[in-house]
Amino acid sequence: MSEKAEFIKDLSLPVIAAPMFLISGPKLVVECCKNGIVGTFPALNQRTSEGFEEWLIQIKSELKQFEEETGKKPAPFGVNLIVHPTNPRLEADVKLCIKHKVPLVITSLGAVSQVVNAIHSYGGLVFHDIIKKRHAEKAAEAGVDGLILVSAGAGGHAGNINPMSLVHEVKKIFHKTIILSGCISTGQDIATAMQMGADLAYMGTRFINTEESKAPEEYRNMIIEAGASDVVYTAAISGVHANFLAASLKAAGISEEDLKKDRKIDFGKELNTEAKAWKTIWSAGQGVTSVDDILPVSQLVKNLKQEFKESIKSQYKLLDTFPKE
Repeated sequence: MSEKAEFIKDLSLPVIAAPMFLISGPKLVVECCKNGIVGTFPALNQRTSEGFEEWLIQIKSELKQFEEETGKKPAPFGVNLIVHPTNPRLEADVKLCIKHKVPLVITSLGAVSQVVNAIHSYGGLVFHDIIKKRHAEKAAEAGVDGLILVSAGAGGHAGNINPMSLVHEVKKIFHKTIILSGCISTGQDIATAMQMGADLAYMGTRFINTEESKAPEEYRNMIIEAGASDVVYTAAISGVHANFLAASLKAAGISEEDLKKDRKIDFGKELNTEAKAWKTIWSAGQGVTSVDDILPVSQLVKNLKQEFKESIKSQYKLLDTFPKE
């Protein structure tokens, strides 16, 4: 019996649009699922559990209507839960995932068997974020169905291990679904992730620059203008190392000395409130180098499909040249 997620074979592309804080909402999720890729959002993008449930109902209703009107089965959707003692909503939000039978739950900052078992109780799947082998081992022990390998250059809370090394290392100990994250912005990148041994590609930054995302126009334009060297890896913003757009840090008045610190900046003092900080400091991965436009999800997925096909065909042609005897 295969240990890979069954839904993969029904996708139009092996892609999950990553859950992005303050960026992913029902509109983005629904459009992704309609176009055959997994759409996800963080539960905490809604300020209350009541609001979170409203989004779940909205997403389920719109996807059901789409299937009834078109006869096409949409891709499954997913929810990101922060599994950490600092999240007071975890228990309530898990109960809502059970109530609404959320197909995919993505856990971050803690792999807990009780949460995994709760999602498994109705047939849901759990994928977990990891940045190193030890995290993968703990998540495997907790019984997760898939691991999201957040490699060097990924947006948000990223690791610093090369994706080739991370995939190779994790596949030695984990034989279920492997999802690769880090600088994946094109169809060619998706194909590369598959060749490296991943089952799915995890794309965040590319989906910030979609018409359906909740990102402000200034954020999207900053991504278009940015290069790899304009992405800063620092623990100063959240207390955990993550990648941010340098221009947004500068605009917020954060100095280079602040960014070198391994402790979290006191935003209550320096930016009035931490909530304000997250609205004005913008995350992105080094994949910004491949983003130069703002597209509707439907067009982006269409482009990714074409790039994916062309990349596979190009690689196949190499067999006519290599390997030589």
